[in-house]
Amino acid sequence: MKIESVYSPAFRAYGQVLTGYDTEKLLWAMEAIPLPKEGTAYEPSIAALEGCDIFRRLQDHAYGGMPVQIGMCWGRNTKLNCLEYHRDSEVNIGASDFILLLAKQEEMVDGRLDTACVRAFRVPAGAVVEVYATTLHYAPCHVDGAKGFRVAVALPRGTNEARPVLTPLNAEDDRLWAKNKWLLAHPDSGEAGQGAWVGLIGENIDIKNDL
Repeated sequence: MKIESVYSPAFRAYGQVLTGYDTEKLLWAMEAIPLPKEGTAYEPSIAALEGCDIFRRLQDHAYGGMPVQIGMCWGRNTKLNCLEYHRDSEVNIGASDFILLLAKQEEMVDGRLDTACVRAFRVPAGAVVEVYATTLHYAPCHVDGAKGFRVAVALPRGTNEARPVLTPLNAEDDRLWAKNKWLLAHPDSGEAGQGAWVGLIGENIDIKNDL
């Protein structure tokens, strides 16, 4: 798979790089959190990250004053497995370079997406990247397996907490996996085994040979 830069024109349909933010203290706080022994971990809200000055800056500027949270996804990964979307943008900041596997919501047909639509974008360490609400995304991929990845994740407060109990009104409700999180799983993923909507068709992309 071709791995493009978030600074390339191709990324404009998926998100944008935000400028004016000082990420230094956030990167230090992220590096202080040990990598999991295997796989990936995710916490939607981490006090050590929200104690950094950038937390207020993102809340006031990137989200226009909405209440937000900063958590982290970290570990080692090279596979697609799933794609998700929210009703709002997500902001990602990596302590080291990382790769995002992305597609567009409008490429879905009847709640499913052909993984041939997925593109890969490399994000440099410290860059503040907005992933648009209409961009399908999931766990980042590492660039260096020895170092893994640590990616801060800013979202509106409450996102990724337990989903509401509801009676489905439409087909999209079947994809609601957590609060403000709609998920498409590949049949080979662990999430599919846990009952997530199987909405990815085709190869479960693995970029390990492209690094």
